[in-house]
This record gives sequence, C-alpha cells and structure tokens, in this order.
Amino acid sequence: AVGKAGADEVVARLESGLDTQLGPTWPDGVDVSFGQWQKLALARGFMCDEPLLLVLDEPTAALDAETEHQLFSRYAAMASTFASTNGAITLLVSHRFSTVRMADVIVVLDGGRVVGAGSHDELMAAGSLYAELYHLQARAYR
Repeated sequence: AVGKAGADEVVARLESGLDTQLGPTWPDGVDVSFGQWQKLALARGFMCDEPLLLVLDEPTAALDAETEHQLFSRYAAMASTFASTNGAITLLVSHRFSTVRMADVIVVLDGGRVVGAGSHDELMAAGSLYAELYHLQARAYR
C-alpha cells in the first residue's frame, strides 16, 4: 500500500518507519508536510486489496505535477484492474483537468447540479462547460 501511494521515501525517512506516531500534538509525534500526509493517507486507502469502491477526493492537491502524474498513472492501472476483476468503481474528485481527462466517464457539476457527462473527447466536442473550463485552465499553463 505504501508503494502504491508513492510514500516509500516518506516512510523510510521516519525514525520508526510505519510505527512512527504522526502529528505534533502527540508526545514524540512527528510532523510531516501536507504532501507527505496526502501520500500516507492514500497508503491507508490502498490497504484494502480489492475495494468495491475507492473514493479519491483531490488526492494530489499538495503534490507537484511530476509526482501527481506518477500517482495517477498508478491509480489508472489499479482502477482498471479492480474494475475488470470485481467490477469495482473508482470515484475521483479533481479540479485538475490533466487528471480528469484520464477518467472513463467524467461528470461535470455546476452549482451542485450535473450539467454534463461523457468522456473527455465527447465533452470537448460538445462545446460544454467542461470544454470552456478545460481551455481556461490550459491557458493558465501557457
């Protein structure tokens, strides 16, 4: 689970490894960065070998782009394996379109309402809110 979450280095740096008490409010607790917390939280989520539902809510918000890409490549492979072996569903919540476009089905929400659903290509071709927001975010990276 630690490896799947890309948290190997985080655990290796902890004096007591997986037995380390995390959090500065605990006696002898160790404080870690927000990105390290995210990786460790993901590792906890990956402890179940064959989840029926895996919910990832902004799981990489505090990670750099390269680490995010590596993790999502692993997520995609795991999600595909889970889906084909036991019909599992992976629900990914993200505002990053580079991540969102990897999904089989994208559901677009606006004001708490579903305003679109489909693949990246379908939503882009429809000239939907998704397409508008995708282009807006892409311009910010140019």
